[in-house]
Amino acid sequence: MSLLDSIHGGFIHKRRLGMLSDYLAKVLLENGSVLDMGCGDGQLAFLIQSKRPDISIKGIDVLVRSTVAIPVMEFDGKHIPFSNGSFDVVTIIDVLHHTVDPMILLREALRVARIGLVIKDHLRQGVLASPTLRLMDWVGNARHGVALYYNYWSPAQWFRAFDALGLRPKVWKDQLGLYRFPFNSLFERSLHFLTLLEKPQPF
Repeated sequence: MSLLDSIHGGFIHKRRLGMLSDYLAKVLLENGSVLDMGCGDGQLAFLIQSKRPDISIKGIDVLVRSTVAIPVMEFDGKHIPFSNGSFDVVTIIDVLHHTVDPMILLREALRVARIGLVIKDHLRQGVLASPTLRLMDWVGNARHGVALYYNYWSPAQWFRAFDALGLRPKVWKDQLGLYRFPFNSLFERSLHFLTLLEKPQPF
């Protein structure tokens, strides 16, 4: 293991998992069924379930790892292999910037979600946002063979997409505290958000 891997694993990745699992455990509905799109090794979903045992979570990923913490099904990155409304909520955690066209997966996620989506991703805003996000992405994902398209959206792009899909943010948080000092001054800033989006419900 390289020094960079040790720093990332010990000082960044573990805290990120803990903070995100706390947030997600609070916003997910009671007794809900969840599809974790792009779940990776499933550790985040596993932590959520340990804090919210009433929630059931399945995962899908384009690259199923040899060791995973939850049930994971492989998919092609465009078509989710479940029928309409199969889950209450779809979580999409730091996934959409790894795609060429995030709208494809957003529409698919909406199709299989009965109530809505939870998205954690990045905001391309502020000084040196793009190179900072590219560095973070490379350090965290390159060694796992994850596709790195560096497709970061500005806040305006995100909200245009939400409007186009008829999604209403019920929760929006853009100060997540994912990094300890001194990493927070470099990598936190205004580069991250987490939102719970409700889809329109028929009367």
